[in-house]
This record gives sequence, structure tokens and C-alpha cells, in this order.
Amino acid sequence: MKVELISPQKRIFHSDDIILVQLPGIDGLFEILNRHAPMIALLKKGNIKVKDSQNKVTFFRIEKGFVEVKNNVVTIFSQ
Repeated sequence: MKVELISPQKRIFHSDDIILVQLPGIDGLFEILNRHAPMIALLKKGNIKVKDSQNKVTFFRIEKGFVEVKNNVVTIFSQ
């Protein structure tokens, strides 16, 4: 699936080869996998975990934001 992490200033991360995204939702951690149902969710301060098809894991720290999942594209808007 495609994942983009965007801040108000710039695009921080972009990849078309992601198999898992773990996000700090306001009600706790949750994961998004390939072909996830469409959704929008609020995010709180915490770490975003991104795992690609080569099992490489990357972490990003955010203060707050929201995520949109649609058509196998995960777009994370954060501060």
C-alpha cells in the first residue's frame, strides 16, 4: 500500500511498498494493513511505525494529527 506522512511544511515520508502502519490513535494504538477499509481517525502524541515489504521498520514521532485511509492509500497529516 502507499503511505504518505505530511506536515504543514513538507512531505516527510512517502513509499508505495508498505505492508503495515501502526498509529497512536486517541483511543490507543491501531494498525493498518493492505486493503484496509476506508477510514478517518484522530491521532495523539506518539510514534508511527511503518514496515515495508523488506521488513525494514521506520519510526516517526508526532505531536498530533489525523489519518485518512482510502483506496489502499494511507495519508497521515501531522504536527
